[in-house]
Amino acid sequence: MDSRERTLIALNHEEPDRVPVDCWMSAGFERRLAAETGLSRADFLDRHDVDLRYIAGPDYIGPPLGRFDGGVDGDIWGVRRQAVEVDVGGGRETYREVAHSPLASCTTVGEVEAYDHWPSPDWFDYSPIEAQCRAIGDQGRVAVFMGDRLNRLAQLKPAMYLRGVERIFVDLVDNPDLARAIIGRIRDFYLGYAERIFAAAGGRLDLLLMGDDFGSQRGPLVSPAMWGEFLAEGFAAYIDLAHSCDVQVMHHTCGSVRPLIPSFIDRGLDVLQSLQPEAEDMDPARLKAEFGQRLAFHGGLSIQQTLPFGTEAEVRAEVAARVAALAPGGGYILGTSHNLQADVSPANAEALFGAYRDLGSYPLRG
Repeated sequence: MDSRERTLIALNHEEPDRVPVDCWMSAGFERRLAAETGLSRADFLDRHDVDLRYIAGPDYIGPPLGRFDGGVDGDIWGVRRQAVEVDVGGGRETYREVAHSPLASCTTVGEVEAYDHWPSPDWFDYSPIEAQCRAIGDQGRVAVFMGDRLNRLAQLKPAMYLRGVERIFVDLVDNPDLARAIIGRIRDFYLGYAERIFAAAGGRLDLLLMGDDFGSQRGPLVSPAMWGEFLAEGFAAYIDLAHSCDVQVMHHTCGSVRPLIPSFIDRGLDVLQSLQPEAEDMDPARLKAEFGQRLAFHGGLSIQQTLPFGTEAEVRAEVAARVAALAPGGGYILGTSHNLQADVSPANAEALFGAYRDLGSYPLRG
């Protein structure tokens, strides 16, 4: 059974030969892995028979992106970011923090519509996508499109970047028309962008990964009612477009989002990713019992506690717990709640994937 068959069986809520496996890693972990083991990312994925592989996606060919003093760069939305390096246990990570939100001073819908840096789907060359998908498919792997962290199908996060985190949440209450205008322009861009990606893939793309954080560690960032009012339409539109092209949809959201899950299911979501174990009300066994007949899951292994700070035995025990809670009957892909980062030792990563191999075979051990 190859990776593609295995994963599609699992996403159909049936049990294949073993639980499918995914691997997310940051650039910092990748550097640490190479330095301490000599393994590249590709070597590591092949060594551990990782089932899901991510295409690079289209090439940017649009107007030159802004470059500003102090190492500040602009993105396709006109948002400016400053690179920030952070020391973590075992290495360094680089993040790009927002330095300027270009719509922060807007007070009217007209100003939003007049903004001169709304991106176009035509700013990308989609011709490499079919070959990217074909290369993955020829290996029997699952072809996934995710995009990079700053250009991934979403609504709320780009609005936060463009408007400012506090301002967009205030807008949802005090200036809803302005919030709708911003979110609508974001949605329209990503629908055109995704449509071109699916067309270019020529039927060879298996999964779309959207990414939009809807939760803090203590609860949803917006109420179910507000999510329905501002975000449900775009969420459903992305999924409907993917499904029309025979592409299944996985959505990544950090945090505590259990009250929103029925809305995700109602809009057609296939797979929920993250299952952040530290977040409130995200117990894996309860999620599986409540929603597992209608929704598949991905993730659940802690990158906040167990992977960076646990022993190899604790890593293995957490894998055993997730398999026991989420894998019966299929509908689960083994993975971490987010990227392995530079504070995770290669030894713990090896323990993680060794546990996937030892504990993830069907029939599951009692």
